[in-house]
Amino acid sequence: MVKFVELHKQITIMEEMLFYDRMQFAFTITFHYLFPQLTMGLSLIIVYFKWKYLKTKDEQYNHATHFWMKIFALNFAMGVVTGIPMEFQFGTNWAKFSELTGGIIGQTLAMEGMFSFFLESSFLGLFLFGEKLLGHKWHFVTGLLIMIGSWASGFLIIATHSWMQNPVGYEILENGKFVLNNFQALFLNPWLWPSYLHNQAASMVTSSFVVAGIGAFYILSKKNVSFGKLFLKTGVIFGLISSVIVAVPTGDLLAKNVVKYQPVTFAAMEGIFHTEKKGSEIVLIGQPDVKDKKLDNKIAVPNILSFLTYGNWDQEIKGLDQFEEDLHPTNISGLYYAYHIMVGLGTVFIGLMVLSLFQLIRGKLFETKWLLWSLMFMMPFPYIANTTGWYTAELGRQPWLVYNLMRTASGASPTVSSGNTLFTLLGFIGLYLLLGMLFLLLVGKIINKGPHHVELSTEKI
Repeated sequence: MVKFVELHKQITIMEEMLFYDRMQFAFTITFHYLFPQLTMGLSLIIVYFKWKYLKTKDEQYNHATHFWMKIFALNFAMGVVTGIPMEFQFGTNWAKFSELTGGIIGQTLAMEGMFSFFLESSFLGLFLFGEKLLGHKWHFVTGLLIMIGSWASGFLIIATHSWMQNPVGYEILENGKFVLNNFQALFLNPWLWPSYLHNQAASMVTSSFVVAGIGAFYILSKKNVSFGKLFLKTGVIFGLISSVIVAVPTGDLLAKNVVKYQPVTFAAMEGIFHTEKKGSEIVLIGQPDVKDKKLDNKIAVPNILSFLTYGNWDQEIKGLDQFEEDLHPTNISGLYYAYHIMVGLGTVFIGLMVLSLFQLIRGKLFETKWLLWSLMFMMPFPYIANTTGWYTAELGRQPWLVYNLMRTASGASPTVSSGNTLFTLLGFIGLYLLLGMLFLLLVGKIINKGPHHVELSTEKI
């Protein structure tokens, strides 16, 4: 009896440690990713503005480049500051995971730091301060290199994540360590490219909505109106293209990957508790009741999910009842809601950008105040969609750190107490709250000051 009580205490302590380890990493990575998702997409828009200046010699495009360059630099700095603690957590909270898989994930993470981050950070200073020294053409080249660095950084991070979702090119040694026996397989992982393209398109959505939203703000406030029109037009065009790409083809390909490699995850995402033999419905609204294995108050369209997934109206899709319960995602409700929030917001983004482009073509967008207000107030929502998209990926992989090979509980550090982890988590929350307020204050000042005034002969763009 004494041994049983002692064992129960040890299990409870381990569960508590694991809970706080996961909470700390979830908080730090959620806050951190608020910044890279803007810098990756914004780098492309900045390069576009500089290219337009070289092509047209219109100073407005160059002033737009400088304006967004300031916001990019501030975002980049915040991304660096909030990203460093995550690296340390691999060696503290997740030491066992790092010990066993470091031979694989260490390679992509090291490449990200040595090549991508180095490229991005090295040329940022030249782009910020070297325009007169370099000339406009080489200034454009430095901006292009920054964009390549930021996008390569995202690629290598997602290569790491994709290996955890769908491990390839590895072998396990007698001591339990994973080693890479096929370097090429790491970058030809079928999970990688759909994930990467989906993520980059999503970052473009965030950047486009921010650019369009600030443009709408300038037009509504009757300040920097000519720049507001330029930003609004650019944001709407980039926003519509990227919003569609997020859904089709990248989102569709990624969903089909989940069906193929993680069918139990797909069932939980879609709320399929029981296998439907003659085609699966797509649920528009519903609340998962995990205890009774059903969806409450659901509104669904029959057979649509089977058609979207397989191109066959009657194709069977396995439900959660086809899998052992210990293989089910550990937070089915959280996974279901995260996925549906992401998809729902993505649909809203497409609809809003279609309406905006329609009004832009008609020449009435700049006077349609309800659309301007909508675009301005929608700025935070791509951040929410990106966050819930990552939650979908991470919650869907649980209870595994490396899918089907290493459970999350097996990767945690047994020597870091839950009290220490909670203490540092509270510290991160307080520090990041201050950093976030400072960031918003500084960005607000940049936006309030606006781009350099440009005398234009016409208000047409």
